[in-house]
Amino acid sequence: MPYMNSTIAENYQRTLKAIEQTCQRNQRAAGDVLLLSVSKTHPVELVTAAYATGARDFGENYVQEAVDKIEALDALMPDNQAIWHFIGPLQSNKTRLVAEYFDWVHSVDRLKIAQRLSEQRPASRAPLNLCLQVNISQQDSKSGCAPDEATALALSIAQLPNLRLRGLMAIPAPMNSADSWAQQRAPFDALRVLFERIKAQLPPEQASFFDTLSMGMSDDYELAIAAGSTIVRVGTAIFGARHYSNELETQ
Repeated sequence: MPYMNSTIAENYQRTLKAIEQTCQRNQRAAGDVLLLSVSKTHPVELVTAAYATGARDFGENYVQEAVDKIEALDALMPDNQAIWHFIGPLQSNKTRLVAEYFDWVHSVDRLKIAQRLSEQRPASRAPLNLCLQVNISQQDSKSGCAPDEATALALSIAQLPNLRLRGLMAIPAPMNSADSWAQQRAPFDALRVLFERIKAQLPPEQASFFDTLSMGMSDDYELAIAAGSTIVRVGTAIFGARHYSNELETQ
């Protein structure tokens, strides 16, 4: 039976309600935006607590931690329907585990990584859903391809077997409270425009699956939803503060 935790349940439902209200304010259907529960650094007991209250999509940044969690949840609940999203930087030596264990990967920014994921995806599994990460604010410290390289890269990735190019992901630079609402929203609007440009160039059969804008986190998901986000990535508001260890930092 899933581990129950009333705090996790309250946090998850509160976050869902806030997303629903944000959608209403922006004349969007609540079902248009998926809440991705970012469970990185949190134990599997909290994942099962979130699952018990309705969460099905979980985001992880560290490959080995995530694999341990996936296997533990499968052992606890063999019939679980959890959907696992890899959202952290992805190194070449970790692609096999991601290809084998995950349903989604949001953080591909090089053709080499996509090629490895395609080659290593087990034939028994459905195509791996993939978002191209774009460094939309062009920060030196952030992963992601340059915006002007995104279209060509997306068109190349879309041709790979065993992958399904679903959309774009970005982590804009932190908001400046002195900026106007429009200025704060601008990176999300820029990603949406890029998304639409790429979708228009994809062949019809690939364009039909290109439907995802993974953008927005705890501090800025309202801006992201207003700009068209379809997946918001929320961790601390659901699971509480994260606790990092040196071991996790090296995964």
